[in-house]
Amino acid sequence: MRAIQRTVATVSKFEGTGLHTGNASSIEFHPAPEDYGIRFVRRDLPGAPEVPALVDHVSDISRGTTLSVGNASVHTVEHVLAAVVGLEVDNVRIELTANEPPIGDGSSEPYVKALQAAGFADQKAPRKYLVVDETVSYRNEEKGVEIVALPLPNDYRVTVLIDYNNPALGSQHSGLFSLEKEFVPEFSKARTFCFLHEVEVLRDRGLIQGGNLDNAIVIVDRELNDGEIQGLAKKLGIGASVILGTNGMLNNKQLRYKNEPARHKLLDLLGDLALAGAPMQAQILAARPGHASNVEFAKKLRALQAKKSLVQKYNPSATRDFVFDITAIERIMPHRYPMLLVDRILSIDINEGSEKIVGLKNVTYNEPFFTGHFPGKPVMPGVLLLEAMAQVGGMLLLNSVEEPEKKLILFMAIDKAKFRKPVIPGDQVIFMLKMVRKRGKTFVMSGEATVEGQLVAEAEFMAALVDREPV
Repeated sequence: MRAIQRTVATVSKFEGTGLHTGNASSIEFHPAPEDYGIRFVRRDLPGAPEVPALVDHVSDISRGTTLSVGNASVHTVEHVLAAVVGLEVDNVRIELTANEPPIGDGSSEPYVKALQAAGFADQKAPRKYLVVDETVSYRNEEKGVEIVALPLPNDYRVTVLIDYNNPALGSQHSGLFSLEKEFVPEFSKARTFCFLHEVEVLRDRGLIQGGNLDNAIVIVDRELNDGEIQGLAKKLGIGASVILGTNGMLNNKQLRYKNEPARHKLLDLLGDLALAGAPMQAQILAARPGHASNVEFAKKLRALQAKKSLVQKYNPSATRDFVFDITAIERIMPHRYPMLLVDRILSIDINEGSEKIVGLKNVTYNEPFFTGHFPGKPVMPGVLLLEAMAQVGGMLLLNSVEEPEKKLILFMAIDKAKFRKPVIPGDQVIFMLKMVRKRGKTFVMSGEATVEGQLVAEAEFMAALVDREPV
């Protein structure tokens, strides 16, 4: 895999029509500096606003992946992103003259050709890989979707299985084992597809306004009479003759690969996972993926990347026994002696639905509060136990942002607080905080404090993530 970042060498351009919007559009690939990433630019809007290709900005996944920042949106980005990832381009400014890239033939090949025409320029900065060193998984049992990322050092492989219970399609699978060798010849040409029964529904919903039989494969999954066929052709604005075909494809369109639909699903997955924000070292296994599941999985991977970035930035010598020591905690948290009440963060789990953090505090007789709190029978004040618990929870929230030193955690409420046993000098208190729910920048966490496995305190906290005012 590539060791250093690269961008395009010159500007290249491609023109056409957007698949869903039907808008005339041109796309230009421009060189970009190191660590710029992938950004779309709406050149047709005042101020030419930028829309970073990050999962944080996904605004719609109904029939493709849409990114938005403010009033600037870019529809159907997955084929473009697949081309950028497939050609291992790290930094590129993608300028558009409309709200959707031109669809071309429904594959990534037009974008690949444009990028190849621009050429590539190596940069000096090293590539910042998202190294998956633990199993990351997503499952939607209702839709039968399952996606898993497994550790695979120094490589990136993707395997996809699809199954639509349709005679013309059936079960298919495909696997990509080398971006450099296989992406362009084996996957970039795989075209988008849909079923015949979906066409009218999509058109009636205002989608596929730029769709035709030249930029999509339509799989026949129901019979139509001549009148219905002509009505369909009229609705789609197709002047040429339309036939149901005998090979299961509308107008007997020939597939470029026997398993072209599966390859296109893999293509979509490559593009959507680019929204994690970093090239990956992992093995991805996906069963029946779609844009909604791809985006949810990309969120998990981006959270993993954020966690790793934070650990590398604040505690590069972290061992397997803990994540952050006191020095790293001081760099992240605004608290200082005597109000910094956390000595170590032992573990952080950032998987959606099971987010939790474990930290500890060593309680010594030298704590300043023992001087006045029950002299002669020292007991740690319950309010400070809650404060320590809250600080550990704050570390969980700060771990979710890229620049925690610019943020503050303000606690808005404490509920269900109970004190079970006194904490005395010599105790080592273990705090475990779990995410209960989150909405925007407001979070609710439940916490427990234990000493030698026995519960000493518990509470529920509500907190908000806010910008830290400069000192």
